[in-house]
Amino acid sequence: MRDDQVMLEKLLKMSVLDGDRRPQDADYSYIPSLNDELALLILARVPRSEYAKLSAVNKRYLDLLRSQYLYEIRREIGIGEPLVFMLADGEPIWRALDPRQGSCRQLPVLPSDPCFMSGDKESFCAGADLLVSGREIDGLVIWRYELDADTWFKGPPMISPRCLFASASSGSVAYVAGGFGVGHVRGILDTAERYDSKNKSWNPLPKMKKARKLCSGCFMDNKFYALGGKGEDGALVCGEFYDVEKRTWELIPDMMKDTSSTSSPPLIAVVNNELYSLDAASNKVKIYLKKTNSWKDMGEVPVRADRSKGWGVAFKSLGSELLVIGGASTSVLGHGILTICMCQPDPDGSSLNWRFLESKHNHLSSFVFNCSVMVT
Repeated sequence: MRDDQVMLEKLLKMSVLDGDRRPQDADYSYIPSLNDELALLILARVPRSEYAKLSAVNKRYLDLLRSQYLYEIRREIGIGEPLVFMLADGEPIWRALDPRQGSCRQLPVLPSDPCFMSGDKESFCAGADLLVSGREIDGLVIWRYELDADTWFKGPPMISPRCLFASASSGSVAYVAGGFGVGHVRGILDTAERYDSKNKSWNPLPKMKKARKLCSGCFMDNKFYALGGKGEDGALVCGEFYDVEKRTWELIPDMMKDTSSTSSPPLIAVVNNELYSLDAASNKVKIYLKKTNSWKDMGEVPVRADRSKGWGVAFKSLGSELLVIGGASTSVLGHGILTICMCQPDPDGSSLNWRFLESKHNHLSSFVFNCSVMVT
């Protein structure tokens, strides 16, 4: 019997298909050689932390684990594990943090020119793709890291190249909106587009109600939100959302009026379809009350977002939890130490219980240039 069939039968005996990890008494010796389709269905149900071991079984396993269909299957059957990609100050290499395992690994070196490496960048995820936008010597480009191939690729470029834009992910697609135009269309933009990771392409969306840059994006209630930022006349306190089903934008006046205005884009995250904001002036988390178009204080975070007016801090959603990465706010932890903490917010509560992730990368700078979360 082939090694790969033996391994898959072991997984079946652990009842990976139904999530029960207890040994079973069933005899699977009659199972014929498993085809790739069935093998992928089984592998999709195995924790991602085991993939490194399985890839060492043989070349067939390695090819299956690098298949673009593996992560599509995981999304379709509702199995998703978060992976945090980040780039810290002074680091030339991106890192992938698995918060459930507490492990961190380096990605392959991004093969860009020195201009891209040293300049400002923006990142977001779609499906199993991490996209990083920045400027090279010849202009604005996008580099794409594909998780299944563990490789960087160049492109595809946006329809309207931009920087300082809002972005948000929803499954295999990502949305971008606003920003400052780079190239043939310059100035503050009111355009938006969608990236599809399945066919590696961009498609235009209807124009927004307001042109805005330095804005932030999120996906909530099957809508893509572009919040805050700056327009032609200064800071914007309005938000707006793109209804995916209706394909229209709707303005929300004064949506950001109860949040402080800083030089950075708003620090926002969505957990369980609730919107949270990290106020960089007070280091407090607020929750958005949809019915009253207002915000409620939830408590402080254990990082100092106010040190650089919101820059250098990551505030993200991590499944059912909030994730904060930045410099520690207490002398006990040590100023300048990279701090990673998470909590499960209670929308009806008035406080947050943060827990700290023990990791081996506290030597990294506490100033986080880029951070994106991929659910695979």
